[in-house]
Amino acid sequence: MTDHSTLHTVHEVPPVIQRDPAEVLDQLAPRIRLLKDEMAKVIIGQEDVIMAALYALFSRGHCLLVGVPGLAKTLLVQTLAHSLELGFSRIQFTPDLMPSDITGTEILEEDAASGHRRFVFGQGPVFTQVLLADEINRTPPKTQSALLEAMQEMACTVRGNNYKLPAPFFVLATQNPIELEGTYPLPEAQLDRFLFNTVLGYLSANEEMQVVDLTTTTHVAQADPVTTAEEILDFQQLVRMVPIGESVARYAIDLVRASRASDESAPDFVKKYVNYGASVRAAQFLVLAAKARALMKGRYHVTYEDIRALYIPVLRHRILLNFHAESDRLKQDDILQRLLEYKGAPKE
Repeated sequence: MTDHSTLHTVHEVPPVIQRDPAEVLDQLAPRIRLLKDEMAKVIIGQEDVIMAALYALFSRGHCLLVGVPGLAKTLLVQTLAHSLELGFSRIQFTPDLMPSDITGTEILEEDAASGHRRFVFGQGPVFTQVLLADEINRTPPKTQSALLEAMQEMACTVRGNNYKLPAPFFVLATQNPIELEGTYPLPEAQLDRFLFNTVLGYLSANEEMQVVDLTTTTHVAQADPVTTAEEILDFQQLVRMVPIGESVARYAIDLVRASRASDESAPDFVKKYVNYGASVRAAQFLVLAAKARALMKGRYHVTYEDIRALYIPVLRHRILLNFHAESDRLKQDDILQRLLEYKGAPKE
């Protein structure tokens, strides 16, 4: 179900960190605390979603946010981009959206003095640092695919010319899980480009009360920038420098392989309910996200708990269930939770 052409190049990575790694490490924890404080001025609750977005960003990945309307998905992305002091663009995906509406197009211009004509490239909204792909499943696969190259290679090709995107480049896509009319399922290759599939739930009663108090007065809440693009690039490189023990990496790989019905290590319930399991890219993303989580939790090595905590959001959009699962009303999360119970973590 996945595209294996670029499995071993999750993203092009700068060869060296720009500053002393120890200095960058010292700055990470204070920046995360400041970022949480600023986000809390505007976004009530949803801390797990915010942290998932940061794990994805620092892992050089992308995040798919799934939730019903009215849960502040768009506001969360806008506030995050502002707090990170990154360029922001929003694309409202609609059935009539064309690929050139995302990437841009070349326009024929005439020089007034010489009369010569030449093609000039007009950049589309994809040329930004934080891209909100709002309701990404409302546009046909042809248009959705315009994001594939951008998400994988941080570049886009128009009329044979390759254009690099600004760094860091981070896609946050939203999707409504309840409306089916007028929507197009995301192709598996597109889904596989997202590091996380994060589900937004309803807030608690107390949190909803805070939202009402915050948003129904004349006060306009706004977050302040707390970091820069240069710092984020350093944080991204720092994540890749985090060590992971061979036994922890092996555990991550075993969990991913167990999701494949064709693998000899797969339990019987996977062979019964799963058509296609996760690819190697899932293991890559799982390890990278676990490294980011370890750093942001104040640890300098990856643990089994990091792997287990991120296993479901990394894999829930990478396994395809069969009709047996549908008839038994099982979802991807149910299978993945059973896999976590089936393959418990070894003792540290």
